[in-house]
Parts: sequence; structure tokens; C-alpha cells
Amino acid sequence: MPDPPKYAVSNVVGYLKGKSAISIARKFKGKQRNFTGEHFWARGYFESTVGLDENMVIEYIRNQEKIDERQDQLRFRV
Repeated sequence: MPDPPKYAVSNVVGYLKGKSAISIARKFKGKQRNFTGEHFWARGYFESTVGLDENMVIEYIRNQEKIDERQDQLRFRV
């Protein structure tokens, strides 16, 4: 019987999103520190087991883009 996973998917995704956002900001924005208040990735993530319907993933991405657009519009109105 295989061992249970050592890390939760949410923890791994959070770590990867955080580290990659810092790396991208350093490379393309020229920042070395102080990333407080900046947002790079969309809030949340999608996970699925291998072999499930590809259309479900495509639909999730489309809906995520709509949610991001609405959040951007709200941010500009304030």
C-alpha cells in the first residue's frame, strides 16, 4: 500500500504561486523586495485527477478569465 501524500495540494500550489510570482517580479519588474499588496496569479486553482474530461478544464479556465475580468473592473471603479 502506498504512503499517503506528504503535502496537501493547496500547500504545494500556494508555494509554487508565491515563489514564481516573486521570481517573475524580480526578472521583469526589476524589484528585489517589498512585494506587499501586489497580485500576480488569479485567486485559487483547479485540480483534477488524471484522465477526467478535458472540456471540464477548458470550461474552468474560461470561467476563471471572466471572474478575473470582473474583479479588474471593480478595482478600476473604486
